[in-house]
Amino acid sequence: MTNDSNQTNRWSYRRAYAEHNYPPGTRVRLVSMPDDPDPVPEGTCDTVLAVDGAGQLLMRWDNGRSLSLLPGVDSFEVLERPLHRDTSARNPRSKGEAR
Repeated sequence: MTNDSNQTNRWSYRRAYAEHNYPPGTRVRLVSMPDDPDPVPEGTCDTVLAVDGAGQLLMRWDNGRSLSLLPGVDSFEVLERPLHRDTSARNPRSKGEAR
Protein backbone atom coordinates (compact mmCIF):
# COMPACT_ATOMS: atom_id res chain seq x y z
CA MET A 1 0.00 0.00 0.00
CA THR A 2 2.85 2.42 0.75
CA ASN A 3 4.26 1.93 -2.76
CA ASP A 4 0.91 2.99 -4.28
CA SER A 5 0.88 6.07 -2.07
CA ASN A 6 4.41 7.01 -3.13
CA GLN A 7 3.50 6.56 -6.79
CA THR A 8 0.41 8.76 -6.39
CA ASN A 9 2.47 11.46 -4.64
CA ARG A 10 5.07 11.38 -7.42
CA TRP A 11 2.43 11.89 -10.14
CA SER A 12 0.74 14.63 -8.10
CA TYR A 13 4.07 16.42 -7.69
CA ARG A 14 4.89 16.14 -11.41
CA ARG A 15 1.47 17.47 -12.39
CA ALA A 16 1.62 20.39 -9.92
CA TYR A 17 5.17 21.28 -11.03
CA ALA A 18 4.17 21.28 -14.71
CA GLU A 19 0.98 23.27 -14.08
CA HIS A 20 2.92 25.93 -12.15
CA ASN A 21 5.91 26.23 -14.50
CA TYR A 22 4.25 25.67 -17.89
CA PRO A 23 0.71 27.14 -17.80
CA PRO A 24 -1.42 27.05 -20.95
CA GLY A 25 -0.17 29.61 -23.46
CA THR A 26 3.52 29.05 -22.62
CA ARG A 27 5.65 29.05 -25.79
CA VAL A 28 8.60 26.64 -25.96
CA ARG A 29 11.26 25.50 -28.45
CA LEU A 30 12.20 21.82 -28.58
CA VAL A 31 15.87 20.99 -28.02
CA SER A 32 15.55 17.18 -28.11
CA MET A 33 13.12 14.29 -27.62
CA PRO A 34 15.54 11.42 -26.94
CA ASP A 35 13.07 8.64 -26.09
CA ASP A 36 10.58 9.09 -28.94
CA PRO A 37 10.97 6.92 -32.08
CA ASP A 38 9.36 9.63 -34.26
CA PRO A 39 10.21 12.91 -32.47
CA VAL A 40 9.16 16.40 -33.42
CA PRO A 41 12.11 18.02 -35.27
CA GLU A 42 14.58 19.87 -33.03
CA GLY A 43 14.06 23.63 -33.02
CA THR A 44 10.30 23.35 -33.58
CA CYS A 45 8.28 25.80 -31.47
CA ASP A 46 4.94 25.15 -29.85
CA THR A 47 2.32 26.31 -27.37
CA VAL A 48 1.25 24.50 -24.20
CA LEU A 49 -2.48 23.72 -24.33
CA ALA A 50 -2.81 21.95 -20.96
CA VAL A 51 -1.15 19.61 -18.46
CA ASP A 52 -2.51 16.07 -18.13
CA GLY A 53 -2.82 13.99 -14.96
CA ALA A 54 0.70 12.58 -15.38
CA GLY A 55 2.34 16.01 -15.73
CA GLN A 56 2.82 15.77 -19.51
CA LEU A 57 2.47 18.97 -21.50
CA LEU A 58 -0.23 18.73 -24.15
CA MET A 59 1.09 20.70 -27.11
CA ARG A 60 0.07 22.44 -30.31
CA TRP A 61 3.26 22.27 -32.40
CA ASP A 62 3.74 24.93 -35.07
CA ASN A 63 4.29 22.16 -37.66
CA GLY A 64 0.85 20.63 -36.96
CA ARG A 65 1.92 17.69 -34.77
CA SER A 66 0.31 17.07 -31.38
CA LEU A 67 2.92 15.03 -29.50
CA SER A 68 3.14 15.72 -25.73
CA LEU A 69 6.30 16.95 -24.00
CA LEU A 70 7.61 15.15 -20.94
CA PRO A 71 9.35 17.58 -18.54
CA GLY A 72 12.46 15.92 -17.15
CA VAL A 73 12.76 13.61 -20.17
CA ASP A 74 12.44 15.87 -23.20
CA SER A 75 14.68 18.91 -23.46
CA PHE A 76 13.13 22.27 -24.33
CA GLU A 77 13.50 25.96 -23.60
CA VAL A 78 10.76 28.39 -22.59
CA LEU A 79 10.43 31.28 -25.02
CA GLU A 80 7.50 33.09 -23.44
CA ARG A 81 5.06 32.64 -20.57
CA PRO A 82 1.55 34.10 -20.48
CA LEU A 83 1.29 37.38 -18.59
CA HIS A 84 -1.43 36.07 -16.26
CA ARG A 85 -1.60 32.46 -15.11
CA ASP A 86 -5.04 32.71 -13.51
CA THR A 87 -7.41 34.47 -15.90
CA SER A 88 -10.38 34.14 -13.51
CA ALA A 89 -8.64 36.51 -11.08
CA ARG A 90 -8.54 39.19 -13.80
CA ASN A 91 -12.16 38.74 -14.89
CA PRO A 92 -14.64 39.20 -12.04
CA ARG A 93 -17.45 37.96 -14.33
CA SER A 94 -15.82 34.72 -15.40
CA LYS A 95 -18.06 31.79 -16.21
CA GLY A 96 -19.80 30.31 -13.19
CA GLU A 97 -19.83 33.43 -11.01
CA ALA A 98 -22.94 35.42 -10.06
CA ARG A 99 -23.28 38.89 -11.51
